[in-house]
Amino acid sequence: MIRRLRISWRRCGVAQCTNASSHLEISDKAMRHEQITELLDREAIRDCLYRYCRGIDRADEAALRSAYWPDAHDNHGAYSGSAEGFIEFARGVFKTEQRNIHQITNILIEFIDPAEAAVESYFTALQRGPDGARTLRQVLLCGRYCDLFQKREGEWRIAERTVVYDWFEEQPAPVTSETERFGLRQPIGASYPIDPVYALLNRRFLQKREGHMAKTPR
Repeated sequence: MIRRLRISWRRCGVAQCTNASSHLEISDKAMRHEQITELLDREAIRDCLYRYCRGIDRADEAALRSAYWPDAHDNHGAYSGSAEGFIEFARGVFKTEQRNIHQITNILIEFIDPAEAAVESYFTALQRGPDGARTLRQVLLCGRYCDLFQKREGEWRIAERTVVYDWFEEQPAPVTSETERFGLRQPIGASYPIDPVYALLNRRFLQKREGHMAKTPR
């Protein structure tokens, strides 16, 4: 009887160790999955912020629209209201051929839950264009985008945005044309669809498609 008990105890111990090891392995896999998911979520949020910059700087409405959820709200200094209204506001600015350069840095992402994140992003923006009196103005703006991001059906976009302004500096606007100023530094950045980045994308997509068609049996 004693021997049987000892054998039984040893087997039980092995089983307990095996179960503990299995639980640790499952926990480790779950933790790795959570970490990978969080890294992918962070990258998706950053990508959305960069799409916003392309939309504003290149007057690319599709890129700008892709950064917001349809029911999003934007408190954007001169404009406060729905994201759709802000896009319409931006379209009016696009028509003035205002020149913008937005650069985003110091992106701090804090997850509220797996589908919501508070995101603070520092921005530096150079803007040049006509004011209400059609006088050419150039300003340097620095501040932060304080955003509530939401993940819906696997995609991250802005649900709420408040633009916080930390620096404003008016600069003398140039009197010469861009062609004169840039000289041999070509090509010059332009709006959608003329900017060289779109030619690059279109060319590569076309080459990939033609290559795929050439490999397809007929």
